[in-house]
Amino acid sequence: MRSRFRSDRRLTVRMGLTLFLLGLLYVGFVAALIVLLKSWVLVAVLIGALFVAQFWFSDRIAMFAMRGRVVEREEYPELHAVVDRLCAIADLPKPAVAVSAMDMPNAFATGRSPEHAVVCVTTGLLRRLEPAELEGVLAHELSHVRHKDVAVITVASFLGVLAGLVVRFALYSQVFGSGRRDQNTAAVFAAVLGVSAAVYAISFLLIRSLSRYRELAADRAAAHLTGQPSALAAALTKVSGEIARIPTKDLRTAQAFNAFYFTPATGREPGIERFFSTHPTLEQRLEQLGRISAELGEAATPGKAG
Repeated sequence: MRSRFRSDRRLTVRMGLTLFLLGLLYVGFVAALIVLLKSWVLVAVLIGALFVAQFWFSDRIAMFAMRGRVVEREEYPELHAVVDRLCAIADLPKPAVAVSAMDMPNAFATGRSPEHAVVCVTTGLLRRLEPAELEGVLAHELSHVRHKDVAVITVASFLGVLAGLVVRFALYSQVFGSGRRDQNTAAVFAAVLGVSAAVYAISFLLIRSLSRYRELAADRAAAHLTGQPSALAAALTKVSGEIARIPTKDLRTAQAFNAFYFTPATGREPGIERFFSTHPTLEQRLEQLGRISAELGEAATPGKAG
Protein backbone atom coordinates (compact mmCIF):
# COMPACT_ATOMS: atom_id res chain seq x y z
CA MET A 1 0.00 0.00 0.00
CA ARG A 2 1.38 3.42 -0.95
CA SER A 3 1.87 5.77 1.99
CA ARG A 4 -0.66 8.62 2.27
CA PHE A 5 1.46 10.39 4.87
CA ARG A 6 2.60 13.87 3.92
CA SER A 7 6.05 14.89 5.13
CA ASP A 8 6.47 18.44 6.40
CA ARG A 9 9.68 20.13 5.30
CA ARG A 10 8.87 23.31 7.19
CA LEU A 11 8.63 21.33 10.42
CA THR A 12 11.93 19.60 9.65
CA VAL A 13 13.63 22.96 9.06
CA ARG A 14 12.20 24.38 12.27
CA MET A 15 13.32 21.36 14.27
CA GLY A 16 16.82 21.62 12.81
CA LEU A 17 17.03 25.37 13.49
CA THR A 18 15.76 24.95 17.05
CA LEU A 19 18.31 22.24 17.78
CA PHE A 20 21.08 24.36 16.23
CA LEU A 21 20.23 27.40 18.37
CA LEU A 22 19.90 25.25 21.47
CA GLY A 23 23.26 23.70 20.60
CA LEU A 24 24.89 27.14 20.67
CA LEU A 25 23.30 27.78 24.06
CA TYR A 26 24.47 24.36 25.19
CA VAL A 27 28.14 25.16 24.49
CA GLY A 28 28.01 28.34 26.57
CA PHE A 29 26.09 26.60 29.31
CA VAL A 30 28.58 23.74 29.59
CA ALA A 31 31.39 26.29 29.87
CA ALA A 32 29.52 27.95 32.75
CA LEU A 33 29.08 24.60 34.48
CA ILE A 34 32.79 23.83 34.18
CA VAL A 35 33.56 27.18 35.81
CA LEU A 36 31.11 26.40 38.60
CA LEU A 37 32.18 22.82 39.28
CA LYS A 38 35.85 23.27 38.26
CA SER A 39 35.94 19.82 36.64
CA TRP A 40 35.04 19.02 33.04
CA VAL A 41 34.99 15.31 33.90
CA LEU A 42 32.34 15.82 36.55
CA VAL A 43 30.30 18.01 34.17
CA ALA A 44 30.51 15.36 31.42
CA VAL A 45 29.39 12.60 33.79
CA LEU A 46 26.48 14.62 35.22
CA ILE A 47 25.22 15.82 31.84
CA GLY A 48 25.61 12.36 30.30
CA ALA A 49 23.68 10.70 33.13
CA LEU A 50 20.85 13.24 33.00
CA PHE A 51 20.61 13.07 29.21
CA VAL A 52 20.42 9.27 29.18
CA ALA A 53 17.81 9.35 31.93
CA GLN A 54 15.60 11.83 30.05
CA PHE A 55 16.07 10.47 26.53
CA TRP A 56 15.85 6.75 27.26
CA PHE A 57 13.30 6.83 30.06
CA SER A 58 11.07 9.77 29.12
CA ASP A 59 8.38 7.43 27.77
CA ARG A 60 8.36 5.36 30.95
CA ILE A 61 8.25 8.48 33.11
CA ALA A 62 5.29 9.86 31.13
CA MET A 63 3.46 6.54 31.23
CA PHE A 64 4.02 6.19 34.98
CA ALA A 65 2.90 9.75 35.72
CA MET A 66 -0.25 9.35 33.62
CA ARG A 67 -1.04 5.86 34.92
CA GLY A 68 -0.83 4.41 31.41
CA ARG A 69 -0.29 0.75 30.63
CA VAL A 70 0.36 -1.11 27.40
CA VAL A 71 -2.72 -3.08 26.33
CA GLU A 72 -2.94 -6.12 24.09
CA ARG A 73 -5.24 -6.59 21.11
CA GLU A 74 -7.52 -8.90 23.11
CA GLU A 75 -8.31 -6.09 25.57
CA TYR A 76 -8.92 -3.29 23.06
CA PRO A 77 -9.42 -4.85 19.62
CA GLU A 78 -11.04 -1.78 18.04
CA LEU A 79 -8.29 0.53 19.27
CA HIS A 80 -5.62 -1.78 17.89
CA ALA A 81 -7.47 -2.08 14.60
CA VAL A 82 -7.50 1.69 14.09
CA VAL A 83 -3.78 1.96 14.91
CA ASP A 84 -3.01 -0.94 12.55
CA ARG A 85 -4.89 0.70 9.69
CA LEU A 86 -3.31 4.11 10.19
CA CYS A 87 0.19 2.67 10.48
CA ALA A 88 -0.33 0.76 7.24
CA ILE A 89 -1.36 3.82 5.23
CA ALA A 90 1.35 5.98 6.88
CA ASP A 91 4.07 3.35 6.31
CA LEU A 92 4.92 3.49 10.00
CA PRO A 93 6.07 0.73 12.40
CA LYS A 94 3.27 0.02 14.83
CA PRO A 95 3.98 1.63 18.22
CA ALA A 96 2.98 0.13 21.53
CA VAL A 97 -0.68 0.89 22.28
CA ALA A 98 -1.48 2.04 25.80
CA VAL A 99 -4.51 3.16 27.79
CA SER A 100 -4.57 5.48 30.80
CA ALA A 101 -7.37 5.07 33.33
CA MET A 102 -8.11 8.81 33.48
CA ASP A 103 -11.41 10.55 32.93
CA MET A 104 -9.67 13.52 31.30
CA PRO A 105 -10.20 13.00 27.54
CA ASN A 106 -6.76 13.18 25.96
CA ALA A 107 -4.01 11.29 24.14
CA PHE A 108 -0.26 11.52 23.76
CA ALA A 109 2.65 9.94 21.94
CA THR A 110 6.12 9.46 23.40
CA GLY A 111 9.28 7.53 22.65
CA ARG A 112 12.79 8.13 21.35
CA SER A 113 12.11 6.84 17.80
CA PRO A 114 9.32 5.39 15.62
CA GLU A 115 10.62 1.94 16.52
CA HIS A 116 10.40 2.68 20.25
CA ALA A 117 7.20 4.70 20.47
CA VAL A 118 4.05 4.51 22.56
CA VAL A 119 0.65 5.97 21.71
CA CYS A 120 -1.59 6.33 24.74
CA VAL A 121 -5.24 7.32 25.03
CA THR A 122 -7.28 7.86 28.16
CA THR A 123 -10.44 5.95 28.98
CA GLY A 124 -12.18 9.33 29.09
CA LEU A 125 -11.28 9.88 25.44
CA LEU A 126 -12.43 6.41 24.37
CA ARG A 127 -15.75 6.90 26.11
CA ARG A 128 -16.52 10.31 24.59
CA LEU A 129 -15.43 10.12 20.95
CA GLU A 130 -17.10 8.65 17.90
CA PRO A 131 -15.01 6.17 15.83
CA ALA A 132 -14.11 8.73 13.13
CA GLU A 133 -13.12 11.29 15.79
CA LEU A 134 -10.93 8.74 17.58
CA GLU A 135 -9.26 7.88 14.28
CA GLY A 136 -8.47 11.57 13.78
CA VAL A 137 -6.88 11.86 17.24
CA LEU A 138 -4.81 8.70 16.72
CA ALA A 139 -3.71 9.94 13.29
CA HIS A 140 -2.58 13.17 14.96
CA GLU A 141 -0.51 11.28 17.54
CA LEU A 142 0.97 8.91 14.96
CA SER A 143 1.93 11.95 12.88
CA HIS A 144 4.07 13.12 15.79
CA VAL A 145 5.82 9.75 15.75
CA ARG A 146 6.27 9.82 11.97
CA HIS A 147 7.62 13.38 12.05
CA LYS A 148 10.04 12.30 14.83
CA ASP A 149 9.23 15.52 16.64
CA VAL A 150 8.56 13.64 19.89
CA ALA A 151 12.26 12.74 20.09
CA VAL A 152 13.29 16.26 19.07
CA ILE A 153 11.14 17.85 21.78
CA THR A 154 12.59 15.41 24.33
CA VAL A 155 16.17 16.26 23.33
CA ALA A 156 15.44 19.99 23.07
CA SER A 157 13.79 20.14 26.48
CA PHE A 158 16.86 18.53 28.09
CA LEU A 159 18.80 21.82 28.09
CA GLY A 160 15.94 23.64 29.79
CA VAL A 161 15.65 20.91 32.42
CA LEU A 162 19.40 21.04 33.05
CA ALA A 163 19.42 24.84 33.30
CA GLY A 164 16.50 24.73 35.71
CA LEU A 165 18.35 22.24 37.94
CA VAL A 166 21.45 24.44 37.97
CA VAL A 167 19.37 27.50 38.91
CA ARG A 168 17.89 25.60 41.84
CA PHE A 169 21.31 24.30 42.88
CA ALA A 170 22.88 27.76 42.69
CA LEU A 171 20.04 29.33 44.69
CA TYR A 172 20.26 26.57 47.28
CA SER A 173 24.02 27.03 47.60
CA GLN A 174 23.66 30.82 47.87
CA VAL A 175 21.09 30.56 50.65
CA PHE A 176 22.70 27.81 52.71
CA GLY A 177 26.39 28.33 51.95
CA SER A 178 26.85 32.12 51.82
CA GLY A 179 28.79 32.21 55.07
CA ARG A 180 31.52 29.98 53.67
CA ARG A 181 32.07 31.87 50.43
CA ASP A 182 34.38 34.76 49.55
CA GLN A 183 33.45 37.58 47.21
CA ASN A 184 35.12 36.04 44.13
CA THR A 185 33.27 32.74 44.56
CA ALA A 186 30.03 34.60 45.14
CA ALA A 187 30.57 36.51 41.90
CA VAL A 188 31.14 33.23 40.02
CA PHE A 189 27.94 31.78 41.45
CA ALA A 190 26.01 34.91 40.52
CA ALA A 191 27.37 34.74 36.96
CA VAL A 192 26.49 31.06 36.60
CA LEU A 193 23.04 31.73 38.04
CA GLY A 194 22.51 34.51 35.50
CA VAL A 195 23.69 32.37 32.57
CA SER A 196 21.52 29.46 33.70
CA ALA A 197 18.45 31.66 34.05
CA ALA A 198 19.01 33.14 30.58
CA VAL A 199 19.55 29.70 29.03
CA TYR A 200 16.37 28.43 30.68
CA ALA A 201 14.32 31.40 29.44
CA ILE A 202 15.62 31.23 25.85
CA SER A 203 15.28 27.45 25.59
CA PHE A 204 11.77 27.72 27.06
CA LEU A 205 10.68 30.16 24.34
CA LEU A 206 12.34 28.18 21.52
CA ILE A 207 10.76 24.91 22.61
CA ARG A 208 7.30 26.42 23.08
CA SER A 209 7.43 27.98 19.62
CA LEU A 210 8.44 24.64 18.06
CA SER A 211 5.78 22.82 20.09
CA ARG A 212 2.98 25.05 18.78
CA TYR A 213 4.12 24.56 15.19
CA ARG A 214 4.45 20.79 15.53
CA GLU A 215 0.84 20.57 16.74
CA LEU A 216 -0.36 22.36 13.61
CA ALA A 217 1.86 20.09 11.50
CA ALA A 218 0.38 16.99 13.14
CA ASP A 219 -3.14 18.29 12.55
CA ARG A 220 -2.35 18.83 8.85
CA ALA A 221 -0.80 15.39 8.46
CA ALA A 222 -3.67 13.69 10.29
CA ALA A 223 -6.28 15.47 8.18
CA HIS A 224 -4.67 14.27 4.96
CA LEU A 225 -3.95 10.81 6.38
CA THR A 226 -7.60 10.13 7.27
CA GLY A 227 -9.15 12.34 4.58
CA GLN A 228 -11.58 13.60 7.24
CA PRO A 229 -10.41 16.94 8.67
CA SER A 230 -13.92 17.62 9.96
CA ALA A 231 -13.75 14.54 12.20
CA LEU A 232 -10.49 15.78 13.71
CA ALA A 233 -12.03 19.25 14.15
CA ALA A 234 -15.02 17.69 15.90
CA ALA A 235 -12.69 15.78 18.22
CA LEU A 236 -10.75 18.95 19.03
CA THR A 237 -13.94 20.85 19.81
CA LYS A 238 -15.37 18.05 21.93
CA VAL A 239 -12.18 17.30 23.87
CA SER A 240 -11.45 21.00 24.56
CA GLY A 241 -14.99 21.49 25.83
CA GLU A 242 -14.85 18.44 28.06
CA ILE A 243 -11.47 19.39 29.56
CA ALA A 244 -12.84 22.86 30.37
CA ARG A 245 -15.44 21.18 32.60
CA ILE A 246 -12.85 19.24 34.62
CA PRO A 247 -11.82 20.96 37.91
CA THR A 248 -8.37 22.56 37.74
CA LYS A 249 -7.16 20.58 40.75
CA ASP A 250 -7.79 17.37 38.82
CA LEU A 251 -5.71 18.64 35.89
CA ARG A 252 -2.60 19.68 37.82
CA THR A 253 -0.79 16.35 37.54
CA ALA A 254 -1.41 16.21 33.81
CA GLN A 255 -0.24 19.78 33.13
CA ALA A 256 3.43 18.83 33.53
CA PHE A 257 3.09 16.82 30.28
CA ASN A 258 1.08 19.38 28.27
CA ALA A 259 3.67 19.45 25.47
CA PHE A 260 2.87 15.82 24.64
CA TYR A 261 -0.93 15.99 24.75
CA PHE A 262 -3.45 16.21 21.93
CA THR A 263 -4.90 19.26 23.69
CA PRO A 264 -3.42 21.00 26.75
CA ALA A 265 -4.83 20.16 30.18
CA THR A 266 -5.43 23.80 31.09
CA GLY A 267 -9.20 23.83 31.05
CA ARG A 268 -9.34 27.16 29.22
CA GLU A 269 -8.14 28.93 26.10
CA PRO A 270 -4.95 30.98 26.66
CA GLY A 271 -5.00 34.78 26.53
CA ILE A 272 -1.70 36.66 26.35
CA GLU A 273 -0.02 33.51 27.63
CA ARG A 274 -0.70 31.89 24.25
CA PHE A 275 2.81 33.09 23.31
CA PHE A 276 4.17 30.75 26.00
CA SER A 277 1.72 27.92 25.36
CA THR A 278 2.65 24.43 24.15
CA HIS A 279 -0.32 24.43 21.74
CA PRO A 280 -1.86 26.87 19.26
CA THR A 281 -5.34 28.11 20.13
CA LEU A 282 -8.38 26.01 19.30
CA GLU A 283 -9.43 28.73 16.85
CA GLN A 284 -6.14 28.45 14.94
CA ARG A 285 -6.41 24.68 14.73
CA LEU A 286 -10.02 24.71 13.56
CA GLU A 287 -9.24 27.44 11.02
CA GLN A 288 -6.48 25.33 9.49
CA LEU A 289 -8.66 22.22 9.39
CA GLY A 290 -11.42 24.26 7.74
CA ARG A 291 -9.05 25.26 4.95
CA ILE A 292 -7.94 21.65 4.44
CA SER A 293 -11.57 20.53 4.40
CA ALA A 294 -12.31 23.03 1.64
CA GLU A 295 -9.24 21.87 -0.32
CA LEU A 296 -10.36 18.26 -0.07
CA GLY A 297 -13.93 19.18 -0.98
CA GLU A 298 -15.23 17.60 2.22
CA ALA A 299 -18.95 18.07 2.68
CA ALA A 300 -19.02 18.04 6.47
CA THR A 301 -18.59 21.28 8.40
CA PRO A 302 -15.32 21.40 10.37
CA GLY A 303 -15.61 21.96 14.10
CA LYS A 304 -19.11 20.51 14.38
CA ALA A 305 -19.33 17.30 16.38
CA GLY A 306 -21.01 14.53 14.48
